[in-house]
Amino acid sequence: MGGRPPKIDPAKNRISVNLSDVEYADFLTLFEKSGVHSMASFIKARIFNETFRVVKVDGSLLEYTQLLSSLYGQYRAIGVNYNQTVVTLKSKFEERKALAMLYKLEQQTVELVLISRQISELSQKFKELWLQKSASADHSQGQ
Repeated sequence: MGGRPPKIDPAKNRISVNLSDVEYADFLTLFEKSGVHSMASFIKARIFNETFRVVKVDGSLLEYTQLLSSLYGQYRAIGVNYNQTVVTLKSKFEERKALAMLYKLEQQTVELVLISRQISELSQKFKELWLQKSASADHSQGQ
C-alpha cells in the first residue's frame, strides 16, 4: 500500500470556539509571542496546561545587526577604493606630492580604525546587555 502510515490515535474530534474581535486580537498576540508554528498546537498546549516558550523579537537587535552587516559591506568598498587611490597616487604624481597625499589618507584611516574600535566596544556592550535580558527572561520563565 502507498501513502502515509495510519496513526495509532488519530485526532478526529473537532471543537469550535467563537471569539469577539478583541478576544481574537488577544489570542493572535499570545500565539505570536509563543513561537509555536501552528495554532492547533498552541491551543492544545493552552487547554492542557502544557508549558511553552514565549519568544520575543527585539526590533532594536534586528535593526542593529542589519546596520552592522551593511557597515561591513561599506568597509569592503572603502578597501577597494583605498587600493585604487594608492595605485593612482603612485603612478600619476611625483613621490613627494604622493607621500603628502598618502599622509592625509593615512590620517583618515587612523580615524576610521578608531571608529571601528568604538563600534566593536558598543557591539560588545549591546551583546552583554542582550544576554542579560535573555538570562533574566529565562530565569523568570523557570519560576
